[in-house]
Amino acid sequence: MGKCRICGRTHNVGFISTRFAGTDGVSLETEKWANVFIKDGFNCYYFAGELDTPPENSYCLDEAHFSHPEIRNIYENCFGVTVRGRFITQKIHEIKEIIKDHLYKFIEKFNLDLLVPENALTIPLNIPLGIAITEIVSEIGMPTIAHHHDFFWERQRFLTNSVWEYLNMAFPPHLSMIRNVVINSSADNQLSLRTGISSTIIPNVMDFENPPPPPDEYASDVRQALGIKDDEIFVLQPTRIVQRKGIEHAIELVSRLNMKAKLVISHASGDEGYDYENRLRDYSKLLEVDTVFVSDIINERRGVTESGQKVYTLEDIYPHADIVTYPSNIEGFGNAFLEAVYFKKPIVVNNYSIYTTDIKPKGFSVIEIAGYVTEKTVRKTREVLKDTNLCAKMVEHNYATATRHFSYSVLQRKLRPLIVESIH
Repeated sequence: MGKCRICGRTHNVGFISTRFAGTDGVSLETEKWANVFIKDGFNCYYFAGELDTPPENSYCLDEAHFSHPEIRNIYENCFGVTVRGRFITQKIHEIKEIIKDHLYKFIEKFNLDLLVPENALTIPLNIPLGIAITEIVSEIGMPTIAHHHDFFWERQRFLTNSVWEYLNMAFPPHLSMIRNVVINSSADNQLSLRTGISSTIIPNVMDFENPPPPPDEYASDVRQALGIKDDEIFVLQPTRIVQRKGIEHAIELVSRLNMKAKLVISHASGDEGYDYENRLRDYSKLLEVDTVFVSDIINERRGVTESGQKVYTLEDIYPHADIVTYPSNIEGFGNAFLEAVYFKKPIVVNNYSIYTTDIKPKGFSVIEIAGYVTEKTVRKTREVLKDTNLCAKMVEHNYATATRHFSYSVLQRKLRPLIVESIH
């Protein structure tokens, strides 16, 4: 058992979310936060509906997952409508009580001193979970650091709903025991304007103090596995296929380069349907861009598919890319931006609002899109791809800039005061 470096006693922290598994932003950032807690001598435990955390430190409850049939039914009857029906209200409270009972068991089993809800008090995909956490914090005065990644008011699909009283109560709750953390300045402003809640800004980070190791033998055949020829440019779009990612801009850019290139999209469509993916496939054909969708052979762990193909991690893929496209229209922060910087790849980035306010002012050297692809963007991209010295200068500058502003040491410096306030 670890001992807290701050006070010398043993402390246990419990992370709570709908899932801690895979490569979504919440799971990745939770792991980084856990590393900081562990460095400070904390023991970390996890509560969710899906977990790939150590079993001995985990508490899995099916009803905590946003895809649980009952939770999904509640969601479908609460959003896109303005009246929900009494049976849904009853179901919300029934499942809330189930989750709450298990949260109490989680706290008792691991003798927790501090809770860290990860987006569970932010995005209302699981309304009973958010209410359960809120009530527990109120009932036992549990010290809590709520980590908010993206608020419901930032997503159009949540704005027509029949649960405003629950959203105002628990997403997020206004409680003195909760210290609120947001990942960008816009969220900080909106949270205080809409709710009167003050927060601390802690940006997403990467371990820039420790550069990635060079590719090993396992990952040496990535280009062949993706069907990229030696004379082809490897353009990587390292995101899920959702509309706000603006992937059509990447397709247009590749088309206008007039260079032999392949666009590789790393992740699947996720929980927002396949209409946008079909649109991208059609658009690629229309512009004659060789676009490949490879989510079947990219996972959080290496392995083999059912058909016998090797499975790679995103960390295996990045080193082989020639350039990264990140033309998002909306992002809570921009994990893929930091990943591209970490693996020293040139980046094409759209001027989404958080990039403009929180990332761009730090002085990064990138190829920018201002909402659409221009001839200037195309020209600059060609120049970076052809001039190895210019490319090297850009990526080294970006790495040094990110080390100053978005490294683990920044996270540790900003998180530690909140930990001290919470446990003392």
